[in-house]
Amino acid sequence: MPQTIPAAVIRSLLTRASIMFACLFTAFAPSASAQTSSTLIHGLWVWKSPTVLAAPHAAESLRDFCKSQGINEVYVSISARTEAAEESQLVHLIAELHHSSIRVEALLDSADADEPGKHRDSLVQKVQLIVQFNQKHRAEHFDGIHLDVEPQQRPENKGPGNLRFLPGLADAFRAVRAVAEPAGMTVNADIQNKLLKGDAGQRKMLLSAVPRVTLMMYELSSPRDGDTPAQQAEKAVSNSQKFLNMAYEGLSGTNLAKMVIALRTSDYLDHLPEMLKAQDDANRSNPHYLGWARHSYNDILK
Repeated sequence: MPQTIPAAVIRSLLTRASIMFACLFTAFAPSASAQTSSTLIHGLWVWKSPTVLAAPHAAESLRDFCKSQGINEVYVSISARTEAAEESQLVHLIAELHHSSIRVEALLDSADADEPGKHRDSLVQKVQLIVQFNQKHRAEHFDGIHLDVEPQQRPENKGPGNLRFLPGLADAFRAVRAVAEPAGMTVNADIQNKLLKGDAGQRKMLLSAVPRVTLMMYELSSPRDGDTPAQQAEKAVSNSQKFLNMAYEGLSGTNLAKMVIALRTSDYLDHLPEMLKAQDDANRSNPHYLGWARHSYNDILK
């Protein structure tokens, strides 16, 4: 006659097994603050998307380029006009990218959305159009909103230390988040290093307004400089670490944006992949560093 194991013994054995599994998982799991290759952002801008997507096999070509370059998210330019005209192309592109585990963000630009009223309302309406697109295409949805709002381009906002537009810019970011986040989308905003040169209060205003920022770290090098790729990489790393330190100096809290470092093709030409890899190698241990982005896919198509 088989012996019956008491229930209390079974519970004890299961409890011990659970504890052992938890200990093993904790020992071998990566730190929550560590940035591994799989968690780092590797982004790519795609401007003039109607023209780009009109080419034969455009979606497949973009997908293959992303896979070959280790890119895991793409920023596709959208306007109220082109979103409707290229809807089927966008659906196809998003499907191809999602099948390769590549995120897609709707890239929206403005020079005036820091100003309340019609300019900011226009930006928010574009976000609402993306929300409607996602509701219509549940599987082929945009994963986030990528903002390229540049009030510093207007004459009245130029000049060193001129951050008069910053409160309005932060308000625009919050207005977009209020629409995008309840719809399940992330929000990412391009910024210039000028914005990191403000005081602690100004930097906190910026970095608490949006969960992710992408620093446009351009014009550090030129193919005409005569520097070797190693020298270019050293300069890019030095500056990215300087700007990361500058951005978060004197700030604390869990609501501060993390930062992606962006480099562009025209500064490094064929050596751009080396420069991007150097960013990851140098900065992955920094808790504020989120990865890199390259500007832009359009340069590859020339």
